Amino acid sequence: MTDYNALLTGYQRFRQNGYSEQRERWDELSEGQSPKVMVIACSDSRVDPAQVFDTSPGEIFVVRNIANLVPPFELGGGRHGVSAALEFAVTQLEVPEIVVLGHGACGGVHAALTQRFKGAPAGRGGFIAHWVDMLDEARERIIAEHGDGPEAIHALELETVRVSIANLRTFPCIPEREAEGTLKIHGAYFAIRDGVLHVMDEDGAFAPA
Repeated sequence: MTDYNALLTGYQRFRQNGYSEQRERWDELSEGQSPKVMVIACSDSRVDPAQVFDTSPGEIFVVRNIANLVPPFELGGGRHGVSAALEFAVTQLEVPEIVVLGHGACGGVHAALTQRFKGAPAGRGGFIAHWVDMLDEARERIIAEHGDGPEAIHALELETVRVSIANLRTFPCIPEREAEGTLKIHGAYFAIRDGVLHVMDEDGAFAPA
């Protein structure tokens, strides 16, 4: 099990190996960044986009949260962390591509499906409940079709990607750039159990990459 001391030991290995081996790259990155892809992923410790996509420092701009969700464009409320990261990536870094990456065995999806935190006070599950309630509409549709077992969980995991992409397009800067041809949006899903990446087509269906 990794604890804080193990992280510091890992840092020493990084300094001796990774940092020194790529010193030229780090010197270049110290002057700025120009990633070509923004990845919106889950905070789950098992799904690190840099590892899944085997990228080097500076190649992807990543925002991670519970269940890889993007909230809809809104001026009020308090869910603007993802919105700020999105705005920065699109309008300042001008990334040409965005990937929404869902994954298997997602705890946030399980919380959304079971509504285990519904009615809980903030700090005791209420923040989680308010975040994953973005999936409520999809949840009801999926339960009506699949019940509330493993099939439903998997269906809702895939739906997080579709919901997030739909919400992305409520931000004015997104459809503008899509129409200009300067921005493309992709959906993907990583299955922890077998390590297979699935990519979403234009119709919202997923198939192994």
